[in-house]
Amino acid sequence: MQAKAEEVLEGIGFSTTDLHRPLREFSGGWRMRVMLAKLLLEKPSLLMLDEPTNHLDLPSIQWVEDYLRNYEGAVIVVSHDRIFLDNVISKTVDVTQQQLISYEGNYSFYLKEKELRQEIQQNAFENQQQKIRQTERFIERFKAKATKARQVQSRVKSLERMDMIDEVVDDTAAVNFRFKFNQQPGRYIVTLNHVSKAYPGIEILKDTSISIERGDKIALIGANGKGKSTLLRILASDEPVDGERIVGYNVIKAFYAQHQLESLHADEEILSELLHAGSGKTEQELRNVLGCFLFSDEDVFKKIKVLSGGEKSRVALAKTLISEANFLLLDEPTNHLDFISENILIQALQQYKGSFVVVSHNRHFVSQVANKIWYIEDKQIKAYPGTYDEYEYWRKKNEAEGIKAEVPKPQKKAEEKKPQPPATPVPNTKLKGLERDLKKVEDEIARLENEKTLLEQAMANPEVYGDFQKLQQVQHDFKDVQGMLAQKNKTWETIATEIDSLS
Repeated sequence: MQAKAEEVLEGIGFSTTDLHRPLREFSGGWRMRVMLAKLLLEKPSLLMLDEPTNHLDLPSIQWVEDYLRNYEGAVIVVSHDRIFLDNVISKTVDVTQQQLISYEGNYSFYLKEKELRQEIQQNAFENQQQKIRQTERFIERFKAKATKARQVQSRVKSLERMDMIDEVVDDTAAVNFRFKFNQQPGRYIVTLNHVSKAYPGIEILKDTSISIERGDKIALIGANGKGKSTLLRILASDEPVDGERIVGYNVIKAFYAQHQLESLHADEEILSELLHAGSGKTEQELRNVLGCFLFSDEDVFKKIKVLSGGEKSRVALAKTLISEANFLLLDEPTNHLDFISENILIQALQQYKGSFVVVSHNRHFVSQVANKIWYIEDKQIKAYPGTYDEYEYWRKKNEAEGIKAEVPKPQKKAEEKKPQPPATPVPNTKLKGLERDLKKVEDEIARLENEKTLLEQAMANPEVYGDFQKLQQVQHDFKDVQGMLAQKNKTWETIATEIDSLS
């Protein structure tokens, strides 16, 4: 039993030295792993797991996948990790409209089969509704005629006996608003130069350098204990470091982590919690945001204290995303989110125009939102310049060939691209002058974008596109505005880069 226990515990992430430590020294997440290990060792004929991947890192999730695939008993698992479900299950049961509907396949099979079933159900519903309308018209038309009385009664009874087909309820959700911010940051969001970080008895980072540029959407992945959350706090300037940390011009950050659920005010209503967040949005705008996070109608007046863990996560995420920050730091944002809420977050981050760093072990989520992958190896921050799927292909290819995965060192990139400070102190008046110029250019860009929107609306106006001369003039004006807008954006880039180098 001891050998089996060690195999299971090390499989889900415990080191050999951890095995003899008292349980009280471990965090809640690690204690959950011990509970999971106990269940796996018992080998019951029926194993029931509720969100087993929530507190596991990627290597541990992959170990559990292999274990469950070869498990001799039956397994029932509740999970919102799509790839985990695809790799483990052979049957899917969907709880929908107070019904349990079974699908003989994994999650991907279920999605395709459900779409097909819903299409058949919707067609049957529409055909039945058409038949009902025709029958009702016949009854209404001939109910007063004695010669048609028998036929009318027959149709009335057929309506009463009819098994009604339910209309398909769309249980997906789409984000129908855009997260905006007023302040555009400079080219570099955060630069770390020769940074080291250590705690008593453990070294996290050693003399590592890297930069985040405007538009980077970074997923920070890897095993627990490597320092991902610590790095997130370093980027947020919440953690002291040895070395140089440079926060770029006009960077406004927002930080989401699980512990922030505790900072929600328990006696506040959901809507008032967002109103007090200081975003400047109107009540109706906040209702629209909450609607996207599945809080509609009277739900917005629920007290925070009565919400489930998943609902509190959605409120905290909504608060983060309405903050008008141009740089987001998200630590495990999909924990406790169902598929619908996760899909909302994916859509929100896909349309987000700022930069972000997200720590996540949810492979589907990461593959949908990230354009760059970071990981910590040998106490160095390393970057793969591509999506998660591309990173996984590259990693597995290198493993198969038995070579150590090496990517271009981010240190060189950061040092080459980092604006060099001037040799002599820069007069404050010059910096202020550049900031005034930048503000003027931003105002001009806003004016031109508004003018462009009006011209687009004019081109869609029937009175304009029906008159060749008017349309020609509007198209000419539109082209001019586009050219001026491109020039102003280029000017903004030049000034912002110069401010970056001086500040």
